[in-house]
Amino acid sequence: MATRKLTESSSSSWLPKPTIFSTQIQIRIDGILFTVDRDLLAAKSAKFTALLEENPNEDASNLLRDIPAGPEAFELAVRFCHGVEVKLAAENVVPLTCLAYFLEMTETHSTNNLLKKALTYFEQRILPSWNQSVKALRASESVLQQAMSLGLIDACAETIITKVLANPTLLGEPTGGLNNDDESEDKENVHKKNARRQLFGFEQQLEDLVTLCLQLYKPLIQAMIQRRVPPEYTAASLCQYAKQWVFPCSKRRDGMSIHKRNSQREVIEAVERLLPYEIGIVPCTLFFEMLQSAILLEANSDCREGFEIRIGKQLDKATVKDLLIPSKGYAKEMEYDLECVRRILKNFYCNYKRSDMSGLITVAELVENFLAEVASDEDLKISNFLSLAEMSTSVSMGVQRSSDGIYRAIDIYLDKHSHLTESEKEEVCGVLDCNKMSPEACQHAVQNDRLPLRVVVQLLFVGQLQLRDTITKEVQDSDDRLRKLEAEEEEEMARVSSWEEEGRTEMQKMGSKVMELEKECYMMRKEIQSESCSKVKKQKGGMWRDVKRKFGCMSGMRDCDCHIKKKKVHSGQ
Repeated sequence: MATRKLTESSSSSWLPKPTIFSTQIQIRIDGILFTVDRDLLAAKSAKFTALLEENPNEDASNLLRDIPAGPEAFELAVRFCHGVEVKLAAENVVPLTCLAYFLEMTETHSTNNLLKKALTYFEQRILPSWNQSVKALRASESVLQQAMSLGLIDACAETIITKVLANPTLLGEPTGGLNNDDESEDKENVHKKNARRQLFGFEQQLEDLVTLCLQLYKPLIQAMIQRRVPPEYTAASLCQYAKQWVFPCSKRRDGMSIHKRNSQREVIEAVERLLPYEIGIVPCTLFFEMLQSAILLEANSDCREGFEIRIGKQLDKATVKDLLIPSKGYAKEMEYDLECVRRILKNFYCNYKRSDMSGLITVAELVENFLAEVASDEDLKISNFLSLAEMSTSVSMGVQRSSDGIYRAIDIYLDKHSHLTESEKEEVCGVLDCNKMSPEACQHAVQNDRLPLRVVVQLLFVGQLQLRDTITKEVQDSDDRLRKLEAEEEEEMARVSSWEEEGRTEMQKMGSKVMELEKECYMMRKEIQSESCSKVKKQKGGMWRDVKRKFGCMSGMRDCDCHIKKKKVHSGQ
């Protein structure tokens, strides 16, 4: 709550005017004079009553010293003593509780006293609410030690931590990068979390913990880490806290007061100690920003080293702009902390555990682009340029990459430093591996009048070797193709011969089967013929019997024959 400006007239305008027999006394709090009725204050404060009894001859106005509250809280206490209704709120309940405890405004001294009212309000109205708890914590900064000793800070912290354990998004959304698939899933999760927040009755406009002072914020986050709050959410709050209290950090010492500079240094050191070391939770660019602030604020070496280690674990996510780390104590923008970059590269190598080489290739390209960026600085010394170039080549070790990036940086540096002698140019080109340059880069280099003559001659020789290797490779490839075609033809001929042999074998098998089938057909034909003849005979005999039956000759063959013979005899006669 914003501090309200109090004056003597405004603080006592609601009091009755003092008379000649008045018991009113005046007490000064932080330069503001308050008029208080001595008897009414004694009726509510056991401490003030005891002081009056112990010091009967002393001016009552001097009895109350070291009051643990500001003018606003004391004015509320005075109003309460004079029977005026006190409006409690999250912004005043903690200071007022500390003041009531200090004055011993307890129930044993007077019923319905201020301490009970303040504690009841704190328990029923402050602790159940996230917003009210944060506001009460923020208002307790003026009476921090007294509030801690009374347990008010721990009570607020416990209710806040409990709510965070139920819903970590109260700390803010994670700051780590997400791919496209994760983004849609993340939006769905946010919707679910918001629904859960409404279910638990959390306020829509949430008070942010980053508004708390470091003395309150630091132990609160430490407790959350110990209670296993997911690190991506505590990291999100810590990053926001750094942005709130440190960024932007002045790059000039005379642009900031000593007190503010010390405060910012304390914050960045605390944030570094609390941030997790897991990869991907905090963006690499944000770590670089914190590191630059730590350097400019002259934070301790442990703080700077902690940021360098975290950056080294995910350097393949950095940009060239991130590596432009200003050196401490320099006023120019183009002075860079090359030693810091070298340490980060070392940390990257030490922590690289992946089996694929993609991360190494990415960092190699990053360093080359960084070298090309700083090469345009006219004040960049040859020694510093060579130091950066050696870092680039060391990153590329073990990776099959060309030296085109180094050549591009050298070309930029020679263009911006045209005053260099021939020997200095040769020194600059000493880090260039001509054998690893692409044919296109070699063709450009041999026509580059900025390069020293010795390097051009070396490039021509390398170009000839590359041409010879290319021709040899083409001839070898041609021979390989011919041998491959011959082998394919031989394989095809062998395959055709195999097919012909298989065909002959199949024909022979088919011929044998045909003969067997013909034989079987012949035998079947003979059987059919014999069966047909038998049937014919049987049919003939049957027909003759039918004829004889029609002519009445079925009584016996002999009678019929005799009758015929008789006819023949008579005819002969």
